[in-house]
Amino acid sequence: MNYEEVMMHKSVLLDTSFFLRFLNDEDPLYSHADGYFRHFLREEMTMLISTISIAEYCVGGDINELPLKNLQILPFNVSHAKRTGEFARLVFRHKNKLDLTNRAIIPNDTKLFAQADTETAVLYYLSSDSESQKVYGLLRSQNAGPKFEFLNLKVPPSEAFGILDLR
Repeated sequence: MNYEEVMMHKSVLLDTSFFLRFLNDEDPLYSHADGYFRHFLREEMTMLISTISIAEYCVGGDINELPLKNLQILPFNVSHAKRTGEFARLVFRHKNKLDLTNRAIIPNDTKLFAQADTETAVLYYLSSDSESQKVYGLLRSQNAGPKFEFLNLKVPPSEAFGILDLR
């Protein structure tokens, strides 16, 4: 299946925080990450990882640790860059409305959001980063999109998707 065919299927963009939890079975959110991963496999939803998230992960980990055989790599391209500029402009303009800790602004979040928003098949963005969710909320409050739904990894997949967890 080539890139265009994959992108026609419903998909989810997984951010770096997802992989940090999924690849550490001692992390408190590991069971949620594992549950989402299994859910997306069952539903045959394409799981995407951005080259941006790969770069972030490789700061402390190795690319070979990532489950790349189950992922489609999403390169950052010109259409993503254009949408990033639109998102970042809004975030900079309204950053005083955000109560962000440890960050003045989140450029990688706007890049990842732009990728998810630009790719028509992306239905969800999955992250455990509450600071990132604040930026997403700001963009939504300014009617700037994004068109995808933010899934918080702190919420179990059974609750997020209204499915019975029979574990």
